Amino acid sequence: MEKKKSYGLLIVGIVLLIASIFWSKYAYETGYQESLPVSSQLSDINNRIKEIKKGTVDGDLEALTAKAASLTDEKLRLERPYSYGLTVLFAAIALFFKGLYNAFIGTTALQRPDTTRMVQAGFLAALCYIGFAFCKIDIPVGAEKTAFHLGNVFCVLAALLLGGYWGGLAGAVGMTIGDLTTAYVTSAPKTFVLKLCIGLIVGLTAHKIFKLSRRHDAKYVTGATVCSCILGLGFNVIADPIVGYFYKTYLLGVPQDASKLLAKMSAVTTLVNAVIAVIAATVFYIALRPALRKAGLFVQVTPEKTQ
Repeated sequence: MEKKKSYGLLIVGIVLLIASIFWSKYAYETGYQESLPVSSQLSDINNRIKEIKKGTVDGDLEALTAKAASLTDEKLRLERPYSYGLTVLFAAIALFFKGLYNAFIGTTALQRPDTTRMVQAGFLAALCYIGFAFCKIDIPVGAEKTAFHLGNVFCVLAALLLGGYWGGLAGAVGMTIGDLTTAYVTSAPKTFVLKLCIGLIVGLTAHKIFKLSRRHDAKYVTGATVCSCILGLGFNVIADPIVGYFYKTYLLGVPQDASKLLAKMSAVTTLVNAVIAVIAATVFYIALRPALRKAGLFVQVTPEKTQ
């Protein structure tokens, strides 16, 4: 089909990019700067709580715990505007590059909206949110946190079912909302980028290389699914601690020692999350694939071969 060039998305991306830059700059110079001493105080209190629990020092554990909770709420209140601004900034950059593609390469006009894919993307985004927000184990690291969670399972599953673009968006949106509505608010911009990349890599491998949505035997489907999951989550295992270190150090102003410690802990949790996600997403996809075909809800990402 003939490709049609369009400029609407590029214009929206540019406007959002400019607005988010000013928003982020203002939020950083006001609320976020005020949050830094609060973070330092919270880190000291958390360390003291650990020492009291170990029995190495004496102190009022109940009072310190209440103080830590109060400081956590204050820290999140001050950090949210800057985190929102960075999230919009990163989303605007993605829109900008997609807009450039539409403007210079063009896109194929669809005859009708793919409502099945859009509804499934929304459902999977909700599952990504639930998998992260409610199915996690927090690991405190000073004033920051990392976590074991199930969000990546549904991020990968979305890419397998819907393709890289829609699957990546489902994972990025669902898990970013999970960050923005929990104590991980400052991680939301990084989450948006990395989860989108996971989806794109898994989708590219599964549907552009293995043509996974076509009809194949069970052995081929299993091998292609596992390989696609490993590539996408393998990227995340490497990228998450590295990106996280530079993100925390240079965009959030976290001291380098704290950023290094958080990166090391993040490497461990990300690896465990990846192993769980590869196994669970593979099992879910293999189980859902025939059921969705039978119900007429299977998304044909790669068209079947024509005779």
